[in-house]
Amino acid sequence: MKITQQLLDTLTEQAKASPRLRMNYDLRNSDRDQSQRMLNAIEPGTQVPVHRHPKTSETIIILRGHAREVFFDATGRVVEETVDLKPGGECVAINVPLGRWHTIHPLESGTVILEMKEGAYEPMREEDVI
Repeated sequence: MKITQQLLDTLTEQAKASPRLRMNYDLRNSDRDQSQRMLNAIEPGTQVPVHRHPKTSETIIILRGHAREVFFDATGRVVEETVDLKPGGECVAINVPLGRWHTIHPLESGTVILEMKEGAYEPMREEDVI
């Protein structure tokens, strides 16, 4: 499989048309694949809840656009660290440690990230969202 500009453009157009202003594209080889690898087109205005992953870390690589990863404590207060992700910028990828509260904010239209986590997909539990 190739990740092309045309694929990113299509995914971005789908995100813009979605009520959630985001759209993902599964990169796994099959439903039996025990990893999570996806492209995620995220548009300004999308609401990604503050959440954590209790069983895995999460790696995020920005492919295009500009986004800000924001970290929180368990009460929902922003901690001092935020990370700007931008191709060609100071930071193009980040690994969010297991259990760390976080969210991502797209700062420009056309933002697409690659997300990777260990293990099969599990829906977020209520106790893992603030």
